[in-house]
Amino acid sequence: MSEPKHYTTAQLARRFWPYLARYRGVLCTDLLCACLTTVCELVLPMLMRAITDRASQSLALLTPGYIARLGLFYLALRLVDAAANYYKSNMGHVMGAYIETDMRRDAFAHLQRLSDNYFANTKVGQIMGRLTNDLFDVTEFAHHCPEEFFIAALKGVASFVILGAINLPLTVIIFAMIPVMLTVCVKLNLYVRDTFRAQRVQIGEINARLEDTLLGERVVKAFAGEELEKGKFEKDNGKFLAIKRQTYRWMALFHTASRLFDGLMYLVVLVAGSVFMMRGAITPGDMVAYVLFVTTLLTTIQRIIEFAEQFQRGMTGIERFCEIMDADVEILDEPGAVPLENVRGDIRFEDVTFEYPDDHNRVLHHLNLHIRAGEKLALVGPSGGGKTTLTNLIPRFYDPTAGRVLIDGQDVRGVTLQSLRSAIGIVQQDVYLFSGTVYENIAYGRPGASREEVLAAAALAGADAFIRKLHDGYDTYVGERGVKLSGGQKQRISIARVFLKDPPILILDEATSALDNESEHLVGQSLSRLARGRTTLTIAHRLTTIQNADRILVLGPEGIEEEGTHAALLARNGAYARLWNGALALDRQTI
Repeated sequence: MSEPKHYTTAQLARRFWPYLARYRGVLCTDLLCACLTTVCELVLPMLMRAITDRASQSLALLTPGYIARLGLFYLALRLVDAAANYYKSNMGHVMGAYIETDMRRDAFAHLQRLSDNYFANTKVGQIMGRLTNDLFDVTEFAHHCPEEFFIAALKGVASFVILGAINLPLTVIIFAMIPVMLTVCVKLNLYVRDTFRAQRVQIGEINARLEDTLLGERVVKAFAGEELEKGKFEKDNGKFLAIKRQTYRWMALFHTASRLFDGLMYLVVLVAGSVFMMRGAITPGDMVAYVLFVTTLLTTIQRIIEFAEQFQRGMTGIERFCEIMDADVEILDEPGAVPLENVRGDIRFEDVTFEYPDDHNRVLHHLNLHIRAGEKLALVGPSGGGKTTLTNLIPRFYDPTAGRVLIDGQDVRGVTLQSLRSAIGIVQQDVYLFSGTVYENIAYGRPGASREEVLAAAALAGADAFIRKLHDGYDTYVGERGVKLSGGQKQRISIARVFLKDPPILILDEATSALDNESEHLVGQSLSRLARGRTTLTIAHRLTTIQNADRILVLGPEGIEEEGTHAALLARNGAYARLWNGALALDRQTI
């Protein structure tokens, strides 16, 4: 698998902006409210300055009417502040939640378009982590990032103007320290971001480990592998702990540096301000205002510094989101693709060569094959001969490295994926049932089908009788991956699903090889009914299931080694005959 991409903060901000821009109305109102709350904060030092200067001149100037006017004015400001803060806290977070939802929707939609090659090289636990945990922090980031930086800029400029008007030299000294403070904190923050990214990667590994172990819990128990799995998990968990310890070390340095700079700024105000006051350059009221403004400024800087942790979490989440969105869509509708209509099922492979893109393992070499509409074709041969690969090229799970595949004379790359895959039904050895009811799993074959059509499909698949005997009939919950059903039951439900889909082309990929004899017989009858009138490609290891095929192909390292009917291939006494005799000998040993 290729190394993950790395993005600069500016690149991530540009990628995030379109999502934020969708809610620019809420964002502008949020920033207006932030402006109002900032004004309320900045007014208090000015009020305290005015009161202190009056009191220093004469306490008689502090009349009840003057104090009442200031009090009412400040009360009005606090009411405005409360209303603005409510909007920020409510709608600002709602905006963040909408953005998180939009990003998760887009990431999921993009995942649906990625090829099998991506999922073969990416752990499901990592993908799940990116769509859940990594995007949780985007809600807070989307709300607070523009708001906090806007407030910091507003307070910084306003404080400089007001303090500069009071005493410019002292203001310059104080503000000269801010760039140094920010440089040190930003540098430390970059280290924090790196550790946050490592955390996200490792928690994805833990998710993958959990999924692998829990889904394979029967294998673990069968091989008494509990201690082995505990050891693997402990290793991953320990690695996560080490990363978190490193994260907290950098965070501790980060916060310590910020507190140190806070103390230095207060020291400057205390010493330099006292000197200026001794010389009459500032009044006691100015000194009070200075302390309050510097406190406000430092509080803002501290909030930015504290927000930096959240900022890096958000940027890490956006980065991991971008990695999904930047994964190449290898199989997509070509420009000018047209729907595949009125499908008869005539399939041609013209000089097809295929090698897997990740390891460049070449499987098919200049293959030429014509499958007539309605023909029952069986594919046999040793593992690795390309049987499944050949069938995967028809629905475009992969594209040929060279050559082309045609259905009814149309190159499959020139038709829309939706219409192509709608015309093909696939029954595999490893049946996948979704978590839900029996009815929902069958209905997946054709969304919108009536209940009568679903029940009819189940009857055709020979599944209706056993389904009605289940505790809740068609509404029985099948469990995750159908664990509550037997292999034969799951297979017949998957066949019912394809019956409902009613495709003109059918691919049976070792559909009965994992079943017992009785289940194989029942499923075989269902498959025979399903194959009637359809172009059918059957991959089989049990050769007894394909004796009646119209044509049998023996695939090997050099391509098609033999082809013909069962009787003709046995009479040739070649590769197929050896496979057949070997299968018979194995059956006799089993008996």
